[in-house]
Amino acid sequence: MRWTLKPKPSPEKVNALASQLKVDELIATLLVQRGIETFDDARQFFRPSLDDLHNPYLMKDMDKAVNRIEKAIENGENILVFGDYDVDGTTAVSLLSSYLKSFYPNVATYIPDRYDEGYGISYKGIDFAEDNGFSLIIALDCGIKSIDHVLYAKEKNIDFIICDHHRPGETLPEAVAVLDPKRDDCSYPYDELCGCGVGFKLVQALAQNRNQTIEDLIPYLDLVATAIAADIVPITGENRVLAKFGLEVINSNPRPGIKALIQNLKKKVLTITDVVFIIAPRINAAGRIKHGNEAVALLTEYDLDQAEFFASEIEQHNSDRKDLDKQITVEALSQIEENNEKQKFTTVVYQENWHKGVIGIVASRLTETYYRPTIVFTKSGDKLAASARSVKDFDVYNALEACAEHLEQFGGHMYAAGMTLKEENYLAFKNAFERVVEKTIHPDLLLPEISIDAEIELSEINEKLIRILNQFEPFGPQNMTPVFMAKGVKDTGYGKTIGQSDEHLKLFVKQSRSFGTEGFGVIGFGLGNKIEITKNQNPFDIAFCIDENVFNGNITVQLRLKDLR
Repeated sequence: MRWTLKPKPSPEKVNALASQLKVDELIATLLVQRGIETFDDARQFFRPSLDDLHNPYLMKDMDKAVNRIEKAIENGENILVFGDYDVDGTTAVSLLSSYLKSFYPNVATYIPDRYDEGYGISYKGIDFAEDNGFSLIIALDCGIKSIDHVLYAKEKNIDFIICDHHRPGETLPEAVAVLDPKRDDCSYPYDELCGCGVGFKLVQALAQNRNQTIEDLIPYLDLVATAIAADIVPITGENRVLAKFGLEVINSNPRPGIKALIQNLKKKVLTITDVVFIIAPRINAAGRIKHGNEAVALLTEYDLDQAEFFASEIEQHNSDRKDLDKQITVEALSQIEENNEKQKFTTVVYQENWHKGVIGIVASRLTETYYRPTIVFTKSGDKLAASARSVKDFDVYNALEACAEHLEQFGGHMYAAGMTLKEENYLAFKNAFERVVEKTIHPDLLLPEISIDAEIELSEINEKLIRILNQFEPFGPQNMTPVFMAKGVKDTGYGKTIGQSDEHLKLFVKQSRSFGTEGFGVIGFGLGNKIEITKNQNPFDIAFCIDENVFNGNITVQLRLKDLR
């Protein structure tokens, strides 16, 4: 692993902030690294408030969207809330449809079938709207590039409102309103909202129009926080406010569907990380294994018994998903081994019967193993479909663009993409992709990076530091859990490997230059193979996060190792 120490911010900025906030230099450094340079920035960071949310009408076309929805309600029109089958899409559909249904009955939902219709607005969905008398479709987390689909709907006298957060193309669809903070002509102050976040801004505008306050919308924030966590958007600005208050709802009074998913957990207080690894995969599993409609049914159910039934079905889908992704990962790894491809710059694998719903997860698993741009193909109809995953700082979308002659279609962004191609073009594409990556990737990018916030002495770790670091939550992109480095530590002789296959490392360390002082327990998940470095009182360096470990009601400080050397 590459250890990269973040550049130290300017001493003037650090000292000024430390003085204003009456904190030490380490805390001020961590804050300035996160773009927090003034007292007001720090107030918003440490004390997020719903009052910090922007006026939704600052978003381009918001007035048009609200007027069209109010007109539909006035005229008794049927409204179809349409969204993608992933967590961001299904939470957004659940949010808007349940809000509208709280005062208007003629609302239905539509999630496209992942296998039959694919991503985004579908002609089948528009035909469904026509057949069932819907004259307004509100699309969430998709639609910004659906120019032909919106025209097709227009011919059938069906209006569209689009709420999306993906980057638009050169031309916008001819919808009644296009809500997307990434529009070039939109001056909305925050453009990192997820799809459910844009949906929430629409709900906020509708609520303002109906003389409701932000307090009336707090019960919907569990959905918004789930989408923010799952879609890996920056936890800054509005996202930070929405995530913080949404987590409070998840931990105190979640909707029955989320309560049913988490009620058997031993953990009392869930963090953003728990939402990412516990709630989100289960919601996603519905669309991967069965249908995204099941996620919407769960998230909009108000009867707890019925929600528990839906949750048990989704739990089964998640279990099936885990089995599938384990099995396919094993098969893919043996394919790489058999083809003697461990030394290449890319991983590209294909098996015609691999389940299309989990190939993205498998691509992520393979990236963890070989740490290089990865594509996993399966058969889909008469073509091959694939999911791509990249490594930090390498743009896989650009690499695909350089191989476009071999592809039928592709889309995505820097770190993840999807594509289809004809089976006869598979090998030519695989070879072209390897050539492009070999030419364009910097060798350093093929080593995982640990980005370290600061080097510290173990003696600096105290209750006050931990108390302030806890207030940095919720963590996420652009506000990651701080990673520290300590040099010249020694294990006190209690080091051992733990776990079924001795895969984890448990140590008790002190800093060699102050060996008489108190030490810390250390856990290194997946680092059992590094125990030799720690033996015989040999000094070593550690990169770690500071955790609080709760055992039998006692709280102790524990260092969670990222790596040691």
